[in-house]
Amino acid sequence: MITRMSELFVRTLREDPADAEVPSHRWLVRAGYIRRAAPGIYSWLPLGYKVLRNVERIVREEMDAIGAQEVHLPALLPKEPYEASGRWAEYGANVFRLKDRKDGDYLLGPTHEEMFTLLVKDLYSSYKDLPLSLYQIQTKYRDEARPRAGLLRGREFVMKDSYSFDVDDTGLQKSYDRHRDAYIRIFNRLGFEYVIVHATSGAMGGSASEEFLAVADNGEDTFVASPGGYAANVEAVHVIAPQPLPYDHAPAAHVHDTPDTPTIATLVDHANAQLPRADRPWTAADTLKNVLVMVRQLDGTREPLAIGLPGDREVDLRRLAAQLAPAEAEVFTEDDFVDHPSLAKGYIGPSALGRENSSGIRFLVDPRVVTGTRWVTGADRAGQHVFDLVCGRDFIADGVIDVAEIKEGDPAPDGSGPLRLARGIEMGHIFQLGRKYAEALGLKVLDSRGKLVTVTMGSYGVGVSRAVAAVAEGACDDKGLCWPREIAPYDVQILATGKGDAVLNAATDLARELDAAGVAVLLDDRKASPGVKFADVEIMGMPTSVVVGRGLAEGMVELRDRRSGGSENIPLAEAVARIVAVVHGRPAID
Repeated sequence: MITRMSELFVRTLREDPADAEVPSHRWLVRAGYIRRAAPGIYSWLPLGYKVLRNVERIVREEMDAIGAQEVHLPALLPKEPYEASGRWAEYGANVFRLKDRKDGDYLLGPTHEEMFTLLVKDLYSSYKDLPLSLYQIQTKYRDEARPRAGLLRGREFVMKDSYSFDVDDTGLQKSYDRHRDAYIRIFNRLGFEYVIVHATSGAMGGSASEEFLAVADNGEDTFVASPGGYAANVEAVHVIAPQPLPYDHAPAAHVHDTPDTPTIATLVDHANAQLPRADRPWTAADTLKNVLVMVRQLDGTREPLAIGLPGDREVDLRRLAAQLAPAEAEVFTEDDFVDHPSLAKGYIGPSALGRENSSGIRFLVDPRVVTGTRWVTGADRAGQHVFDLVCGRDFIADGVIDVAEIKEGDPAPDGSGPLRLARGIEMGHIFQLGRKYAEALGLKVLDSRGKLVTVTMGSYGVGVSRAVAAVAEGACDDKGLCWPREIAPYDVQILATGKGDAVLNAATDLARELDAAGVAVLLDDRKASPGVKFADVEIMGMPTSVVVGRGLAEGMVELRDRRSGGSENIPLAEAVARIVAVVHGRPAID
């Protein structure tokens, strides 16, 4: 069936929406694919909904191909299963909670591990029923504190989540590998550049975890990659601690007056001016920075934490959040300093830190702070620092925490070369959950020996609505969208750009013939100027367009390729055959 622009529910915009931060948001709104309903909540208009359904189709085809079966669970969920797993509290403010008229607690589902676990528990009881993989494509809800970037970080979004159920870990690995392969096929078909990286499991729990990231300069996730093939989300990078150093001949620690040096930069400048080294200048890497945060637990209690790390690095807040989850880090305030009078703000050193010292503050250090390393750090008195403070001799930390920022050129943990930093958009995340949810909710089956065993699970998510934005991010230019053919709302957009019935009739006849040949056609039959139609065809981004206009008198039409920008004039009599060939994957227009 031909879709006519004169009847299509669409309005293109000539100006960017005021809240647009990234290209996908800008163009999806301007091209009439989505419309903002509230912060982080969008309505899908006909063009956008077609793209969304095409992404869903690809996901369904690949999930069905590995034997996964589709179900559909409710979005309104009871509190009790999430309380049993601990996630009612762990999710904190990130979920929408509500009460029914009988004062019962519910939430809008952010993800469905608990409900799938109970569904299988209700119906299956034997190893003969397994392995099993179930999936759904459904709207999810998360109360994002700062929804942004259009579809990339919303409060309501469409997601494919699937779950595997196996008797043992060997079966789980096979299910995990099948899903991983299916994801590779899905993202290959979607047509954007992506990487697979090691990731943390976070509140999901479990062991092995990998993310599929769409490579994008404005992505929210930072990942690292090495020439030797190592790739990880920065939260999952594990710094390899250096070997301990001998310190038998290290000089004794000595305190110096260092007035007006509350920052690393001022300390280094002062040391080089007043206490120069004989071998080389002092650098920030010679200093030990002690960063204070307050850790808020799920029950609302707060405890201070000090983090010691080389002064040339900052604490990466995302890495810190991953390490502390489900607890959260908060700023150490002036009131907190008042509550800990032994801390000299700007001059805090290890001597005042640690559970055994006067402050009683837990003190964790970066993996690089190993026995024998020598540091310049605070002397716990205003205007003074201590030099040659040796780890293992002069101070001992309560433990290690790996939360320092990762820098370009840092060595890969597996020795495969220097790390390169890049940005990406999380498009898929796969987990080997293990038995966390099965144990919490009592999912057991009888094994081949008649013994009750706890089922082991995997969880696998794809951001379906986010994929629309991710493809748009990588497939747009300064004129608008450029959809890959497999998810474009239409294969061809035909523009009638001349006056009189002859042009419109020829364009309509061409559209009918293409429709009969199985080509999805959008016909621009509006009484609008050619300039408006040319601008709209570029902003809307169909892979192929045909201009029926001034060349019709000579029996010619113009065939255009949106991605390459190429065009050529072809005889109208050959147009159907040529366009069908292009749609079916033969060479594009040069």
